Amino acid sequence: MKEDISRYIDHTNLRAYATEDDIIRLCDEAKEYGFYAVCVNPYRVRLAKERLKGTDVKVASVIGFPLGATPTEVKVFETKKALEDGADELDMVINIGALKDGDYEYVRKDIEEVVKVAREKGAIVKVIIETCYLTDEEKVKACELAKEAGAHFVKTSTGFGTGGATVEDVRLMRKVVGPEMGVKAAGGIRTYEQAVAMIEAGATRIGTSSGVKIVEGAGDE
Repeated sequence: MKEDISRYIDHTNLRAYATEDDIIRLCDEAKEYGFYAVCVNPYRVRLAKERLKGTDVKVASVIGFPLGATPTEVKVFETKKALEDGADELDMVINIGALKDGDYEYVRKDIEEVVKVAREKGAIVKVIIETCYLTDEEKVKACELAKEAGAHFVKTSTGFGTGGATVEDVRLMRKVVGPEMGVKAAGGIRTYEQAVAMIEAGATRIGTSSGVKIVEGAGDE
C-alpha cells in the first residue's frame, strides 16, 4: 500500500482564496509525489493544465460546486467550459434538495446531461452525493441514480459540508454501485491511516488537501 498510495490521491485545493502560487505549488507537489490528479476550481483549470503539461497527472475540476443547486443547463455549460480549458475529470454535485424532494427523475437527468457532455471528450464524471446531508436510504438512492445515469464514480463529500467521508459511507456506497464503478472518499482525510481505511472499505480514489502528509506518513509504517 505504501508504494502506490499516491496513485489513489486527487491532490486538492478548492479554497475560494487559493492564489495562482497555491495552484502552482499544488501541481508541482502532484508531479513530485506522483499523485493521480489535482482537483481545482474551474477558474484554475487552464493554469493547472499548463503546469502539468508533459506529465501523466490528470486535471479534475468541479461542477455545481459546492451546493449542487444550480440548474442542469448551468452545470452543462460549466462542464463544457471546464473541458474546453483542459479538464480530464469532473466532480459534480447532485441537486441535494431535489433528491430530498423525491424528484429522482430530475436528479438522474441532471447527472446524465453532464455525463453526456463529458463522454464526448472522454472525460470522467464523479458524482458528489454529500453524504452528511443524507439518510442511508437517500445515500443508496443517490448512488443508484448516479449509476443509472452512467457516471464513472460516486463521491462522498465536497469537503465544504457539515461532515466528510466515513468508512461506513464508503462501504455502503461500494455495496450499492458494485465493482464496476469508482468510489471517491473525500472530506477530512488527513492521515495515511485514514486513507488506508477508506481504501480498505472500497474507495478507489481519495480526495484530499493533505496528500503530501499522507504519502510521507506511509513511511512511518
